[in-house]
Amino acid sequence: MSKTLRITSLLLATVFLLTACGSQAQQPPSDLLAQIKQRGTLVVSTDPNYAPQSSLNTSGKRPANTKCASDQLTSAEMQGFDVDVAVELGKRLGVETCFATPDWDVITAGNWADKWDISVGSMTITPERQQILDFTEPYYFTPAVVAVLKDSSFQTLDDLAGKTICAGTSTTYESWINGNLDLPSENIYVKAPAGAVVFSLPTDQECAQGLVSGRKDFDAYSTSGTVVDANVAAGLPVRKLGKTVFAENLAVAIDKKHSLPTATLLAELNKDIVAMHSDGTLSNLSQKWFQADLTQAPNK
Repeated sequence: MSKTLRITSLLLATVFLLTACGSQAQQPPSDLLAQIKQRGTLVVSTDPNYAPQSSLNTSGKRPANTKCASDQLTSAEMQGFDVDVAVELGKRLGVETCFATPDWDVITAGNWADKWDISVGSMTITPERQQILDFTEPYYFTPAVVAVLKDSSFQTLDDLAGKTICAGTSTTYESWINGNLDLPSENIYVKAPAGAVVFSLPTDQECAQGLVSGRKDFDAYSTSGTVVDANVAAGLPVRKLGKTVFAENLAVAIDKKHSLPTATLLAELNKDIVAMHSDGTLSNLSQKWFQADLTQAPNK
């Protein structure tokens, strides 16, 4: 074989090899987990007004080398328990976690049109939601409560009979006030006050903020006990009224209508959440943000 022919053959072999590699790299992902790893990001929906679970970090700076899209927030721009859980899940998948912040009722409605991969937003598992969303094992549990202004005359839940209670739209708190909360009976400790009327706002944190600002549309608000604790710690003049009204099992959610298969991602997230329970990661994050271990179901 001549020298020229050998060089030509080597060049052709190299071109063939590069073409094959390029073709392999362009193969579409087989499922959502493969897409996440190929993309290098886990896109998570969460509520930016739900401290201490999730809120904007006003002092955080967006990294210059982030893989997050321009309309997504980075982990440096968010903070909270749910945020830290989402970031840890991303690390265990080997990718960067990015955040989307759609309205809560949009998340719980399903049919996300592939705009984000999962929800890590303290979502309670309910039979209705399970029809449209797949859930992991719970990553923590919270007590649902009712709160009022610190100087209000209300002393018991019964004092709110016939009164208006605020709750976030499409939340379990809204369902509890309406009397149609679909949870196991052992998770519901107290019924809503007789004749209570719900007043809905986009998030239950807006209920707390509205009540303190002097709104007269409602007399109390229902939310997670962790949110009320955060409200009090932030100096809001509010207090819990009575004890826990129901217990929430909170999990990561995936849209059943995603265009790619999601079973492998669900299995991987379940494996990681079980490991995070076992190795103390979730307990440590809970202590960090709630000063309590909420990785066990709350007591009545």
